[in-house]
Amino acid sequence: MNHALDTTSAEASGTAGVALPGPTLADFEHAQRTVAAIARRTPMETSRYLGAIAGVPVHLKCENLQRTGSYKLRGAFNRLSALTADERARGVVAASAGNHAQGVAYAARELGIRATIFMPVGVALPKLEATRAYGADVVLRGDSIGETLEAAARFATETGATVIPPYDHADVIAGQGTLGLEILEQAPDATTIVVPIGGGGLASGIASAAKQKAAALGRTVRVIGVQAQNASPYVPSLASGEPTAVPVVPTIADGIAVYRPGELNFEIIRDAIDEVVTVSEDDIARALLVLLERAKLVVEPAGAVGVAALMTGRVRSDGPLVVVLSGGNIDPLLMQRVIAHGLAASDRYLTLRIGLPDRPGQLARISELLAAANANVVEVLHTRHGAGMQISEVALQLSVETRGPVHREEVVAILRRAGYEPEIIAE
Repeated sequence: MNHALDTTSAEASGTAGVALPGPTLADFEHAQRTVAAIARRTPMETSRYLGAIAGVPVHLKCENLQRTGSYKLRGAFNRLSALTADERARGVVAASAGNHAQGVAYAARELGIRATIFMPVGVALPKLEATRAYGADVVLRGDSIGETLEAAARFATETGATVIPPYDHADVIAGQGTLGLEILEQAPDATTIVVPIGGGGLASGIASAAKQKAAALGRTVRVIGVQAQNASPYVPSLASGEPTAVPVVPTIADGIAVYRPGELNFEIIRDAIDEVVTVSEDDIARALLVLLERAKLVVEPAGAVGVAALMTGRVRSDGPLVVVLSGGNIDPLLMQRVIAHGLAASDRYLTLRIGLPDRPGQLARISELLAAANANVVEVLHTRHGAGMQISEVALQLSVETRGPVHREEVVAILRRAGYEPEIIAE
C-alpha cells in the first residue's frame, strides 16, 4: 500500500526553506564528526538486478555491515558522547530485544561508561550473547518489551542512570542522520532514498539530514519510508496528524515492530518524508532471499523492507535510487524459516498433501511422476493418521523444489492428470 503525504506540507517535503523540527544541519555535521570515531563508513553497493526492476540505477547502503550489525551504533554513540561527566559516572540504561541493546553496549564500552541493558526473557540467544560480549550488564526481565521497558525505567529511578531511548531523542536522531549525509557523499546523484521506519529514529534522521544537506547544495532529494503491514503506525498517524497507536500483529520484521511513533520523530517525518508505503510478510521474505542470492548480503527482515517495496513497485524514482539496508542481525534459525518462506513465496518450494490408496507401489508411482516433472523431493511424510481419512487410505506430504510459478503449475498438473488430487499446503 502507498500512502502519499499531504502535498501542502512544506511543498511535499521539498522542503521549502528546510526549516525542520529537531536537529539542524550543523547538528548532523557535528554528529558525523563524533560518530566517525567509532562507526564504519559502510559500503554503497550497486545492484543491476534491482536496477532492472526499478528502471533506474539502484544502490544499496549496507548498514548491515556496520559494527554491531546495524545503524543503531550511530545514534547510541552520539547520545552517550553528549553526556556530562556526572551522567557518565552514574551509568546508562536501555531496554531492547535487539539492535539498540548492542549499539548502546558497544558505544558505552568504547566511552568507558557502565551500561545496564534490560532484555525480555526469551530474547534470541545470539543477541543476548552479543550484548554481553560488548561488556554490558544484561538483566532479563519481562515476557514482553513493555514489561522490560518498565523494569529499565524503575532501574533508572533507583540508580540515577541515564535512559538511552532507541529513537525519540534529538541526539539519537542526529546520530542516525549521519547516514543521510554519508549517502549523499557516496551517491551524489541520488534522487530518492528508501528507508525502513519503526519508531522513526533512522527515517527522521536520514530524511532531515538529507533534505537539509541537499538544500544547502541547491538540489532536492525524495525520501520514502517503508513499514511492515503488520506494524505500521505511521500510516494512521500521518492521516490523523498526530502519533497514533496501533495493534502490532506478529511480523518477521521485528526490528521495526513499533506500535506508536516517537513524538519528535513524527514531527520530522510529517514534514520531511515524501511518502510512506507498506509491504507484506511475503514481500519481505522474497526481498531477503533476493539479497542473499543476488547481492550476497545477509540482511535482517526489518532491513530488507526497502528492497521489498522496490520489488513490488511501491517505490518509483526518476533517477538513481538508494535503498538503506539497516541491519543484518538475524538469528540463524529465523533465517532458515524466512528463507523457506521466501522460496515458497517465490514459487520455488512447494508442499503437497496427497491422499493415496494403502497398497504397495503408490509412493514409487508418485516419485516417478515428480521425477518426470524434474521436481526434486526434499522431504517426505507418510502417515495413516489424519482427520477425514478412510481406513484404506494413507496421506503423503511432500516438499519439492520447483523453478518458479510455471514449473509449479506443471508439477501439480502432472499429478492431477495421473488421477491424484494434490492439496497445496501453505508455508
